[in-house]
Amino acid sequence: MSAPPDSGREETMIHLTRLNDEKFVINCRQIERVESIPESNIILVSGKHYVVKESVDEIINRVIEYNARIYACAQKKKD
Repeated sequence: MSAPPDSGREETMIHLTRLNDEKFVINCRQIERVESIPESNIILVSGKHYVVKESVDEIINRVIEYNARIYACAQKKKD
């Protein structure tokens, strides 16, 4: 699950797992694309890449979940 948008430095981060079970967070705004090779390979706009255990669909859902929380926070501030 990704961090809530009001949690400081991790506000644009989603939590992922490397193939060796190491947990880390990645800035989802920096993702250029995600490939299935069959593991998920996340390529950032910088060209750096990460191979992770999560499926492509799970990564997409985490990014969507993050964006939904950002939108909900923006709506609250607007009201």
